[in-house]
Amino acid sequence: EIMARSDIDAVFIATPDHWHAALAIDAMRTGKDVYVEKPCSHNPNEGEMLVKAAAKHNKLLQMGNQRRSYANVIEGIQKLREGVIGQVLFSRCYYNGARPSIKKGQPGQPPATLNWTLWQGPTPERPYKDNLHPYNWHWHWHYGGGEMANNGIHGLDVARWGLGVDCPSTVSFVGGRYAHDDDQETPDSGVAMFHFGDKAIAWDCSSCHPRRSENLPFVSFFGSEGTLQLEPGMRILDLQGKEVEKKDNSVGNGDVIHMGNFLDAIRTGKTPNSEIAIGQASTLLCHLANIAYRTGHTLHLDPATKKIKDDADAMKLWGREYRKGWEISV
Repeated sequence: EIMARSDIDAVFIATPDHWHAALAIDAMRTGKDVYVEKPCSHNPNEGEMLVKAAAKHNKLLQMGNQRRSYANVIEGIQKLREGVIGQVLFSRCYYNGARPSIKKGQPGQPPATLNWTLWQGPTPERPYKDNLHPYNWHWHWHYGGGEMANNGIHGLDVARWGLGVDCPSTVSFVGGRYAHDDDQETPDSGVAMFHFGDKAIAWDCSSCHPRRSENLPFVSFFGSEGTLQLEPGMRILDLQGKEVEKKDNSVGNGDVIHMGNFLDAIRTGKTPNSEIAIGQASTLLCHLANIAYRTGHTLHLDPATKKIKDDADAMKLWGREYRKGWEISV
C-alpha cells in the first residue's frame, strides 16, 4: 500500500533481513529512493539484484552502515590515505557481546498482533515458533545471517574502506555455537579471514561471552609504521605502541547523521556516503564468510567477477528459494 502511494518520496527499510531486497526493489520500481538497513541483502544474489535495480530505476539506495558518515571514522580513513601509519597491510575487526540463550522455541499460534504469513513474505513457509519474533530470527539462516551480518558488516565495511580493497581471493570462517544449547543455528564465536593479495582482514567474534579481560578496539589497522584504532574514538600508535594521537568519540556519530546524509543526497542530487555498490561489496564479505562456515571449507574467488570458483556446494548458497508468487526480480 505504501509503495502504491505517489506522495511518498522515500522509504526507510528496517525489517528482518529476508525482506530487505524485496522491499527495496519494489520501492525503487515505484519511484522511491531507499535507505535500507544493514545487511542490504539476505544472500549474494539479492545484493547483485539491488545494484542492478538502482541503476535501472535511477534511484538512490543507501545502506545503513552508519560509520561511513561518522566524523572520527572519516578522519581516520583520511589519515590512513595520508600515510600516518605507512603502508597499510592488515585490519582486525573485533566484536564482543553477552547475548543470552534464545532457548528452544515452542510451536503454536502467532500472537494476534502478528501476521505470520506477511512477516515471512518472500521466504518459503515455515511453522511459527515463539522464539523467532521480534529479534531472534537473526540467528536462523532462513531469515538472517547471524552476528556476521548483524554486527560484522559494520566492522568489515570500515576495514574494507581503510584498506582500499574490494573482493577477496579467499575467505574462511572457523567457529561454532558454543555458549548455549538452544535453537541458534549461526555461530556465536569464530574468526573469519579475508585475503586480498597483499592485504587481509580478520574478524574476531564472541557474541555470548563479553571477554571483559580484553579491551580491543572495534577496528584496527596495522601498517609498516604503526597502528590506527577506531572505536572508541580514534587512536594512533607507533611501532613501539607509544600513543601518537588520540580523539574521543563525543561528536559526529550516530544514525541521524547517516540518515541525514541520505536525505541531503535526495535534495541535492549528490552521491550518498554509502550508495549501494559500496554497501553491497561490504555485505558480500559477510555472505561469503557465512557460506565458508556453512560449507566447512575455504572459499576461492575470482576478484574480477566476484564469484566463487569451482565450488558447487558453496554456490548453492549464493541465492535462495522463494515462496511461490513472492519471487524477487529486477
